[in-house]
Amino acid sequence: MQLSTPQFSSPKFPTGHVTTTGDEPIASTLSNDAGMPIDDAKALRTLMQGGSKTFFAASLLLPPRVRAPATALYAFCRLADDAIDDGVDKPGAYRDLQRRLDAIYAGRPEPVDADRALLPVVRRYGIPRELLDGLLEGFFWDAEGRRYETLADVQSYGARVAGTVGAMMALIMDTRSADALARACELGVAMQLTNIARDVGEDAREGRLYLPLQWLREAGIDAETWLRSPVFNEGIASVIERLLKAADDLYQRSQAGIAALPRDCRPAIRSAQLVYAEIGEEVRRHGCDSISRRAVVSGRRKLMLISRASSVFLMAPPVAVPAADPLPAIAFLVDAAAETPGVRPSIRAAGTPRRRSFDEKVVWAADLFERLAEQDRLAR
Repeated sequence: MQLSTPQFSSPKFPTGHVTTTGDEPIASTLSNDAGMPIDDAKALRTLMQGGSKTFFAASLLLPPRVRAPATALYAFCRLADDAIDDGVDKPGAYRDLQRRLDAIYAGRPEPVDADRALLPVVRRYGIPRELLDGLLEGFFWDAEGRRYETLADVQSYGARVAGTVGAMMALIMDTRSADALARACELGVAMQLTNIARDVGEDAREGRLYLPLQWLREAGIDAETWLRSPVFNEGIASVIERLLKAADDLYQRSQAGIAALPRDCRPAIRSAQLVYAEIGEEVRRHGCDSISRRAVVSGRRKLMLISRASSVFLMAPPVAVPAADPLPAIAFLVDAAAETPGVRPSIRAAGTPRRRSFDEKVVWAADLFERLAEQDRLAR
């Protein structure tokens, strides 16, 4: 579920830089569990060396059978985001990506590593085209500089750039009931709302605004005037708090969905949920001032949250998800993904690396967080 995903550097798909060592080779897990040629898997690994540091941190707790296809999915989504966001002809880049999806779903991907890697993933796990179309649409909304009038409009944006990832991750985890998929999409939206609340100042200085315009007017703020000189005040604080509260409500709804995942997947998704919720709490600790500062969760704190994530969800058996109407913004994703046919991943092939125990993964994650913190300190 964005895994979406955790800790995006902007309210879009994650970017950042890290080099990882010591884990099972992505090439091995991709080629054995996702049906991907070894050369494509190696190329993906090279690509991901420059990818999101938090993606790697979150993925450490996923079993290799899930981590491998998730990496392939992430690679395509990240390159798609960059292609639209950084392109001179953004509508042209959007159309080109749709054409590339046409080729992937026709079984004839273009000679691009990420496209070739995505093909066996969408086939094996029955990922509907509508989910990737929705993701691209969200990226294009960003490129257009779209504004959002109501919370429901912001949630519609979050459904595309994050809820889609939640649905695709659920399918990769072989979770296909409509209620579980709804909770997965809602978790993605909750994470996106947290991203927006954390990055208000950073986005405003780039001319971007994701807060509901209706809420800004109610707080006595003219959006265009404020964007010309983004400063922190009580009105902005009240809007950010409202957005965090909306995220909290969705985090609460997602609990049952996490409990319904396969047991070996729950700690990673619960960790992502806890880390994102903690970002929101960090914003609150500073009076909801995300204009003059950016909330950061320390590596030590993340490790504690990862440990907490294992205490309940690792040992508990799968549960049925209580029926609940999905958030209206994500209903189209649930309709597309529910009960789609998929193929269970193959068992671990001979010669692939031993899977780490959960305790070993926690230790590895702690070391990674410390190295990432040092990288960030040196970069600053």
